[in-house]
Amino acid sequence: MKNIIAALFLTASLGNVTQTTAQQKNTNPKLVVGIVVDQMRYDYLTRFYHRYGDGGFKRLLKDGFSLENAHYNYIPTYTAVGHTSIYTGTTPSNHGIIGNHWYDKYAKKSIYCVDDAKQTTVGNSGKGGQKSPYRLVTTTITDQLHLAQNMQGKTIGIAIKDRSAILPAGHTANAAYWFDGGQRGEWISSSYYMKQLPTWAQKFNAAKKADAYLSTPWNTLYDINTYTESIEDDNNFEATFKGEDKPVFPHDIPKLRASNNNYSILKAIPAGNTFTTDFAKAAIIGERLGKSAHTDFLAISYSSTDYVGHQFGVASKETQDTYLRLDRDLESLLKFLDKHVGKGKYTVFLTADHAATQVPSYLQSVKIPGDYISIKKLRNYLDKSTKAQFGSAALIENISNFQVFLDHDELKKNSLKANEVAQFIADEAIRYRGIYKAVTAATLQKTTFTNGILNSLQNGYNQKFSGDVLLIPNPSTISYMKKGTTHGSGYSYDTHVPIIFYGNGIRKGRSKKKYEIIDISPTLANFLQIEFPNGTSGKVIDEVLKR
Repeated sequence: MKNIIAALFLTASLGNVTQTTAQQKNTNPKLVVGIVVDQMRYDYLTRFYHRYGDGGFKRLLKDGFSLENAHYNYIPTYTAVGHTSIYTGTTPSNHGIIGNHWYDKYAKKSIYCVDDAKQTTVGNSGKGGQKSPYRLVTTTITDQLHLAQNMQGKTIGIAIKDRSAILPAGHTANAAYWFDGGQRGEWISSSYYMKQLPTWAQKFNAAKKADAYLSTPWNTLYDINTYTESIEDDNNFEATFKGEDKPVFPHDIPKLRASNNNYSILKAIPAGNTFTTDFAKAAIIGERLGKSAHTDFLAISYSSTDYVGHQFGVASKETQDTYLRLDRDLESLLKFLDKHVGKGKYTVFLTADHAATQVPSYLQSVKIPGDYISIKKLRNYLDKSTKAQFGSAALIENISNFQVFLDHDELKKNSLKANEVAQFIADEAIRYRGIYKAVTAATLQKTTFTNGILNSLQNGYNQKFSGDVLLIPNPSTISYMKKGTTHGSGYSYDTHVPIIFYGNGIRKGRSKKKYEIIDISPTLANFLQIEFPNGTSGKVIDEVLKR
């Protein structure tokens, strides 16, 4: 009798598991859309809020779940690293993408994160498609979704920047597309993914939409006098396009395109984001995303915000106008998803790959500390120091991304110990103006920093790829020209970004708790009930999920 009862209980339990699994499949979204806005500070949500329409950022905030205190937890905060960390759920210490470019201490040369000479361009005869994600050493949430569905469903990455399309889409992507500017003006891909562009992509290129977007000047969306959240249009803190006398509206794009590498100027104006949205819509239709029995994933990155931010800075009217226009692009995309995938059938997250500092020269003008540091002068200083101490000015092989790489052959030649030389350089570097902290690789390998900026430095340190000494500049101290701005630090102006979840399976609300960018992928994995990316170090953000 006991055996019969046990058998009935087991049958009922298995039935419940089967029913739960079936319900899970039925409630999973048909499409997940990851949106990364390149160089978006969190305060762009609040600073321009009253100027946004109801269907873009406000729709996501009103009907989604916003994390108001979300940060990057590592250094360096660069584009490739940010996109990779979002989608792998871990930091450079694990996923291996330690910069956009970095010094390869084995090949003894600077390398680019997605360059792959084994691949060929798909879409034209140029070399812009010799790319792949092969330097990425962990899986992504997009990889895990493919694995969980026995390689069913589609994953596609789209961005003007190649690295922003390739790294989020992962190793198993069906496609990644990026924009080839210059004299071409086409969306391209790599032989890593396909042999030729699909018909829909060929038709999109043939339509020459890029020319349409470059046919009119860039003027403000609204009366420029109402852009009171930004500094004066004519100022000394912004860079100009080639051919301009002043960095002011209107920017005569039809006239300027010839002297600004033709189609490449599209990357640096808000129309580049609209152009990206157009291509994403074409991909949704052409690939029938959200129409199969499986969950598809579309990774979109808006790159033009970064180009505008670098050139004009955080406080510029150009940056404000770019976000007001992006708001319209988001509204257009969400309405398109409503129509072609269906309301309640898709899930979106929106975040940024990093933020940015105010232009240091502008900060100086309002009596706030900010400065510039010359890597060339720093290198000369350290070479002279090592010459005086060790008798050689050739002990440093490279300084880049605020990392010092020693020449280990030169060390052996002079019978010097790497750790001793590295510590000496760290001690000397801290004496240099603009350097706030200097830590050796040996220290990072032996010590665990549990909080603060040294914890961020440690999370960005990769024993296999990083340098022998890692430097942290003072706040708002950058290695850059004096007009425009950049990013890369572990300070809040570079780390504080939006994270908004929206759509299928997402609660409405907001949270002031501190979360990290690496929490996005494990949260999605838990929501989709799939395995985490294999290097995951983030946590599930339980409060955003309905189930």
